[in-house]
Amino acid sequence: MLSALDLWDRYQKTSCRVLPLGLTLDISRMRFPTGFFARMVEPMESAFAAMAELEAGAIANPDEERMVGHYWLRNPSLAPTDEIRQLITDSHQQIAEFTARIHDGQLKPETEDRFTHLLIIGIGGSALGPQFVSDALAEARSPMQAHFFDNTDPDGMRRVLETIGDDLASTLNLVVSKSGGTKETRNGMLIAKSAYKARGLEFGRHAVAVTGEESELDHLATAENWLARFPMWDWVGGRTSELSAVGLLPAALQGIDWREMLEGARLMDEATRVPEISQNPAAVLALMWHYAGDGAGKKDMVVLPYKDRLLLFSRYLQQLIMESIGKERNLFGEVVNQGLSVYGNKGSTDQHAYVQQLREGIHNFFVTFIQVLKDEEGDPLEVEPGTTAGDYLNGFFLGTRQALYENGRDSMTITIPHLDARMVGALIALFERAVGFYASLVGINAYHQPGVEAGKKAATAVLELQARVLAAMQTAPTTLFSAPDLARELGCPDSVETIYRILGHLAANGRAVYHPGPDPTLSLFGFAPATYSQ
Repeated sequence: MLSALDLWDRYQKTSCRVLPLGLTLDISRMRFPTGFFARMVEPMESAFAAMAELEAGAIANPDEERMVGHYWLRNPSLAPTDEIRQLITDSHQQIAEFTARIHDGQLKPETEDRFTHLLIIGIGGSALGPQFVSDALAEARSPMQAHFFDNTDPDGMRRVLETIGDDLASTLNLVVSKSGGTKETRNGMLIAKSAYKARGLEFGRHAVAVTGEESELDHLATAENWLARFPMWDWVGGRTSELSAVGLLPAALQGIDWREMLEGARLMDEATRVPEISQNPAAVLALMWHYAGDGAGKKDMVVLPYKDRLLLFSRYLQQLIMESIGKERNLFGEVVNQGLSVYGNKGSTDQHAYVQQLREGIHNFFVTFIQVLKDEEGDPLEVEPGTTAGDYLNGFFLGTRQALYENGRDSMTITIPHLDARMVGALIALFERAVGFYASLVGINAYHQPGVEAGKKAATAVLELQARVLAAMQTAPTTLFSAPDLARELGCPDSVETIYRILGHLAANGRAVYHPGPDPTLSLFGFAPATYSQ
């Protein structure tokens, strides 16, 4: 273990600073060996070249013959065609004009004077980014308060609707789905529609679509005369869509300075295009991931922001990193099972949760601390003479960092001067670029997600099997079936466990009769009239 003065010297030599943003990436507590950066020069040069090709419009997702253009969103002049440049600038203008009309009351809800609440209906990249930004930057005095349907759990959606309560009549719904066919989003929209219908209100007069051109949702919004439609493009993936209309529109409606988010991302993009590794924070970040996990994701990344407003950043990064890096095969089709697991909490809550294991338990992780220097606006309250609550927070951060280092646990720290829209945009851009660099270093495609599609196909197969189970019971409404009976009758004996679980779910929701047996094989199920609305 290095002495305090040696660590200070290492900090000065290895820290990477982005002066226009006041951001510093400190890797002095990462124990990479002497010569590591020199060995990685050639692989990083390849990563820089691949990134340059990506930004120039190369086909980066061969599965779907798509470009990957989220970097153009914050600097349309970089887009490879005039058409794309115009699409981006037009969307920015549309966001600004629509938000102004909502805020000044030109666009009103059906029975109220003004929209005061916002319900974002989406999942994955259509919800995680907007949730993170809302939690980080929105205020109690924001012009609109945001709520989310981000799953297909009916109980969860009921709780959200109960929270909104009578304000449903002044709630603007943003339905976000590129294809328009995402089932979780479709289900959330139908439940929201039902809530408006129950109040005698027309959903379309409270709804906006963020979707792809000519998608199912696009056609529906047109047919039902929704208030507006905003674009999603096939060259922007869900997990990198926060700086498109997906994230900028809800941010704007909440009064968040979305143009400053774009500016922060643009400034970070400039810093992370620098070909000198030591001066490029995204390159340094990717190399530290490579070092920590031996280029194979052998260690998890624990994200610990010492700021309440950044609590959801780890959830946002989970999708950005794990969906991008978690791949079975490399670019040559070889099985490599790459990945980088991400989880996190917040400081100093982590002090009372899992720092004990981080310091003394299994050594299967490295930590990324995020330090925000400015505590709060206004004059701080001293909780002790000369000491504020923010001083304690800073002390716990420095103490935890030191305690981990003393026990051989690696960490790095991203320090920012304050948290605002520009810094949020910068953080998003920093990790987006680091993901791209790391993918190049380990030889995988960061921009497709075959595993996600496999899960969707498997879920569809389960629902198709459920329809057959219900049809079989309805055909013989007085017969009791065991799961093996139904599996044989449907000609799929290998699906007996799935059928048993389907039956259990149906019975728990009053859609099947259940007679428990001494074991699952002898448990019996029968038809029950549907008690749910179609």
